[in-house]
Amino acid sequence: MMNGLWVGMLALSCATACVTGRTAELSAAVTDGAQQAVTLCLSLAGLMGLWSGVLELMQQSGLCEKITSALYRPLSLLFRRASTDRAAMTCIAANVTANLLGLSNAATPIGLRAADRLYGLYGGKGTPDEVLTFVVLNTTSIQLIPTTVAAVRASLGAPQPFDIMPAVWVASVCSVAVGLGAARLFARLRRGRP
Repeated sequence: MMNGLWVGMLALSCATACVTGRTAELSAAVTDGAQQAVTLCLSLAGLMGLWSGVLELMQQSGLCEKITSALYRPLSLLFRRASTDRAAMTCIAANVTANLLGLSNAATPIGLRAADRLYGLYGGKGTPDEVLTFVVLNTTSIQLIPTTVAAVRASLGAPQPFDIMPAVWVASVCSVAVGLGAARLFARLRRGRP
């Protein structure tokens, strides 16, 4: 679906440029946009490489396992049925840990495994409340170290790219609270309870 959307937007842009006689501006925008995309990717790659290395060190030292163990009990309150499945809870805790460290790229494959495991606990039917809760938790996620945003800010010349951390902490805690509250409310409404 996304491929079709992108192709449609590109075709519409080309057709509009041809009709309005602004093909030169379109060519310049394409070239400039491609150059900016490469620059952004290179600056993001450096910072993501650094934090991926930090995550690898944390995994080798056992710190990630300690964080995962610390998160296991609070997360089992959110995922009561899944709390009996150690593999599902480990994937959920690892996903939350990666998001806490601002490593959303590392969190994605772990999150897919966790969602698949949760979905399998319910027999692969319907949309279980715990899968929806996990999706909300993964999407809103509290970030202690906003690496991606800091990398973008650094690439745009921000003198202190990490000075937004307190604002990110407050915003992410609020988004998680509101998201999980809404997930619980809609789960109750869906089941027909007051």
